[in-house]
Amino acid sequence: MGSSWRTALDKEFMKPYFQKLKEFLIAEHLTHTVYPKLNDVYSWSRLTPLDSVKAVILGQDPYHNVGQAHGLSFSVLPPTKLPGSLRNIYKQLSSDIPTFKVPTSGDLTPLAKAGVLWLNTCLTVRAHNANSHSKKGWETFTDAVIRAVLDRPDGRGVVFFAWGLPAQKLYDRLGIDEKKHLVLRSPHPSPLSAHRGFLGNAHFKKANEWLRKTHGEEIDWVALNSVPPSEAVRHI
Repeated sequence: MGSSWRTALDKEFMKPYFQKLKEFLIAEHLTHTVYPKLNDVYSWSRLTPLDSVKAVILGQDPYHNVGQAHGLSFSVLPPTKLPGSLRNIYKQLSSDIPTFKVPTSGDLTPLAKAGVLWLNTCLTVRAHNANSHSKKGWETFTDAVIRAVLDRPDGRGVVFFAWGLPAQKLYDRLGIDEKKHLVLRSPHPSPLSAHRGFLGNAHFKKANEWLRKTHGEEIDWVALNSVPPSEAVRHI
């Protein structure tokens, strides 16, 4: 885990729920294949230090097939084909950001390094078994991750992308102060729901407009076009 996050989350590691989660994961690794691989579970924390977070994009569960999950929500490493949700994210990006060109790679590492926290509410999954590690403790831990963003000493507001009802309910439950932070709500980018309001939501444009107005900065979404996938992979 990246040092800034380890410091912020230090108290979580000794809590009973986290000890039970560790025991569960040890047992799972003895009997099943688990994704992502161990050294990628916290890759989000190394790529996006706590003080660099400009936006949080929340997913639910890591991809559960071979060669997909690597610790960032919605992201896959080459040569894996783009999942449907990510294709729709790219569609909306190309609509919102005129200079954005849809990449062939699904590796979102460059955006993680640009301040986008790609966080799943569950950080592991059993191979080929979606949601198999839900309600084992990860949700409590990732709540603490989001609270760490909300409680940063610098007090800077961030953009929270709330795609789909689970993300929206989580943010509502945490009581995010929308006078300080921007919460962007829409349906999920999944092919099952994207045409009900994700496509056309202008979230990436709205995020940059708010960041410019509030902090005089923006997210370099075009970073995906400028970093070769091979270079991105080396930094994970």
